[in-house]
Amino acid sequence: MMTVAVQMLLMPLVAFLVGLVLVLFMRRLRARIERRVGPPLLQPVYDIVKLYGKRSQISHGPMHEISIMMVVGGVIAVVLFLPVPGMQGLAAHGDLITLVYLLMVPSLGLALGVGQCANPNGSIGISRALTAMVGYDIPLMLVVAGVAIAYGTTSLPQILAMQGGTWGVFQMPLLALAMLIATYGMLAKEPFEIYTAPAEIATGPMVEMGGKFMGALFVMQCFQIYTAGALFTVLFLGGGASWPGFLLKVFAVAAIPLTLTNLFPRYRAERVLHWMWKWPTGIALLGLALIMLR
Repeated sequence: MMTVAVQMLLMPLVAFLVGLVLVLFMRRLRARIERRVGPPLLQPVYDIVKLYGKRSQISHGPMHEISIMMVVGGVIAVVLFLPVPGMQGLAAHGDLITLVYLLMVPSLGLALGVGQCANPNGSIGISRALTAMVGYDIPLMLVVAGVAIAYGTTSLPQILAMQGGTWGVFQMPLLALAMLIATYGMLAKEPFEIYTAPAEIATGPMVEMGGKFMGALFVMQCFQIYTAGALFTVLFLGGGASWPGFLLKVFAVAAIPLTLTNLFPRYRAERVLHWMWKWPTGIALLGLALIMLR
């Protein structure tokens, strides 16, 4: 049995490697949808090496540096609380509420860093990112409340144990659907990519992020995709008794929003709020009501 210290070293490493494969998978899938060839096998690795190999002559002060540590540190902290096959990490010492708070750290760290840049494109982008976070956090909170009430606990290991016979997606289909939509918004793919908006605000928060800063954001994306898929898998798909089964579920969860990405144009900021507060929030409220009536 591995010690907690060993698990805390292995879990982020595994999450990062799986995240790299997920990034490649997402690019290849989108290329297939658009009838393109797609990037080579090691393209995500090349991107990270290239970005960290660049030197930037621009410095925006200590907060800019600290913000990157918050961005990457936040997603790594989330990974440590997500139980995976053979490793529990810190899951027994935290719960679902802890995860929800930690999920907000990367966006807040990015906001602090971009605020030091004094670039209007960056400021517009981060204001849109925080607006989107308000949009998808409300249905996410309702889902968390529904799951906690249904299982009588916020402990992730206990939630996994209670799904031994029936997955949560069959017990709470409306909450699962609401979280899937909220996860779609969390990944900031079209039509919810308002904070980057390449054709409008020159990639928003990333406009002043070059070299190691952009490399750190790329690493954060790898962790973020893995985290989104793993959290849904733990809450509604029973986790996994083995890594192949667990990863198959994580990849399936990531693939669902990717297949829809090219179908919709980008929404405006107010449209994102309206849509998130109408559909996933409404579905989550209905699912929560059904659980309360049991």
